Amino acid sequence: MWQIWKGPEKLSSWDFAYALDMAVACLISYRVSTFALSWTVDGPSDLLGGMWAVVATVFVFRDTRVHSLSAGVARLSATLVSFALCFAYLSIFPFTSLGMAAVIGIGTLVMMLLGRRDDIITTGITTAVIMVVAGMSPLDSWHQPLLRLIDTVIGIGAGVACKWIGSSVFFKLNGPPRTEQTHQG
Repeated sequence: MWQIWKGPEKLSSWDFAYALDMAVACLISYRVSTFALSWTVDGPSDLLGGMWAVVATVFVFRDTRVHSLSAGVARLSATLVSFALCFAYLSIFPFTSLGMAAVIGIGTLVMMLLGRRDDIITTGITTAVIMVVAGMSPLDSWHQPLLRLIDTVIGIGAGVACKWIGSSVFFKLNGPPRTEQTHQG
């Protein structure tokens, strides 16, 4: 049976450190991405890039450092497949909803062939974002896969790096929390 709310939980110092670390990682990824893109794209595109970098940061920011690194690898593999397929499609064809659906279907098959079935959802979401944004700015729409790849790499890097640095600092000051001890074993 589904249980939506288990009731209030007591928050630990680790919980506050985790939340602060995630917020800092999101701020860093947003600022780095919007700064990097501001040199090459217009205002709305660099804001989109910042948002997409933050999404990647949140996606990889997990309960342990090992889980964050694993999520980073998963996010990057899904993004690379989506990038390759969207770039190939948009280099030849303009955005259409049928084309988007076809690319999502092909991406699903590619992820199955690569043995990464758990990453099919991420590949599909990434493909949908790239394709729809390309449809919103059809001039040079083939740039979108490259821009979203850059945003994602920035977000993954910020998320994984901040998780490792923040956890390491916390552990030096307080010792590892119970969840980290059981996963580091």
